[in-house]
Amino acid sequence: MSDLELFKGNALVGSDLFKSLMDMNKKLSGGTGASGRRISIRGSRFRMVVDGEQVSVSKGNSLNMVIVNAAEIARTYYEGTFDPENPSAPMCWSADTRTPSADVPEENRQAARCADCPMNVKGSGQGETRACRFSQRLAVMLEGETDQVYQLQLPATSLFGEAKSQNMGLQAYIKFLSAHSTPAIAVMTEMRFDDDATAPKLYFKPVRALDEEELQAAIALRDSEDAQKAITFTVSQTDGVAPKAKAEPKAKAAPKATAEPKAQKAAPKDDDGEGDDEVVEEPVKVTKTTKAATEEPKTADKLASVLDDWDD
Repeated sequence: MSDLELFKGNALVGSDLFKSLMDMNKKLSGGTGASGRRISIRGSRFRMVVDGEQVSVSKGNSLNMVIVNAAEIARTYYEGTFDPENPSAPMCWSADTRTPSADVPEENRQAARCADCPMNVKGSGQGETRACRFSQRLAVMLEGETDQVYQLQLPATSLFGEAKSQNMGLQAYIKFLSAHSTPAIAVMTEMRFDDDATAPKLYFKPVRALDEEELQAAIALRDSEDAQKAITFTVSQTDGVAPKAKAEPKAKAAPKATAEPKAQKAAPKDDDGEGDDEVVEEPVKVTKTTKAATEEPKTADKLASVLDDWDD
C-alpha cells in the first residue's frame, strides 16, 4: 500500500474544482426526509435497505465507499427504551444541535436551547452518557455502484474521539485528509467496525484516489436529489416510521401522602437498536490543529503520505 499515492502529479490538484470539493470536509469535521436506499449498521453488520426492505447483509466487517455529501451534526432524544421491532420517532430532536427543530411539538421540547437541556447533561443517559445523542447523516456511493446513493447515519461513537494508531472516527479522519489537502469526495474510503465495541462503532481510512470516471460520478451524485434526501434531517427512518403523536394533556392526579422515588428511565437505544457503550465528549468547534495539519503541502507529491501513514 505504501507505493500507492493519492493524486500524485494529478492535474486536478490546485484547480478551482478541486478546491471546491474540499468544502464538504468542513461539514464532516464538525463545522458548521431520507433516501430510499440506506445502510444500516445494526448488529455491527452492514445491511443494505431499499425502500424499507433489507436486501442484503455484508459478510465482512468492512465496506468501501465514497462520501459524496453530508448533513450537519444533529441531536435526538428518545424517552424510554427504543424498541427496534417497533421503532418510533424521538420525543425531541434538533437538526443543528442548537435548538429543537420547529416541528417538535411544544409539549415535547425539553428546553428552548440544546445547551440548557437537562437531557444534554452527562449522566442523563446510560452511565455517564447524555440522553440526547449526536448523529450525522451522510450520502455515500459504494465502490462499484457509481449510479446509486445510500444514506448512512452515524452514531456519536463513530464521529468523535481522538485517533488511536490507525483507528479514526469520522472527524479525526476528515482532519487527516484536510491536512493533506484531500477532499473526502475524491477518496475511496474504507469503513470498518470496531470489533472491541459492544455497540456499532465505525473507523475510517483512505484506500485510494478515485479514478477520473469515479470522481465525475461522485460529483454528479453530490448535488443529486437522492443525495439531498439522504442528508435531509427527518425524525423517522426510510422504512416508514410514523412521527410521534403529540402527547395528550394528562389529568392532574390527587396528591399522594408520600412521594414514591422515581424509577430510573431505561437507557435509550441508538438508531440501530443498540445503546451507546462509552462516553463521548461534547464536540467542540475546530480551531487550530497541529502545524502538520494546517500547513499546505508545497506540491501534490506530499499527498503520498495519506496512504503511507496507513502502511502496515
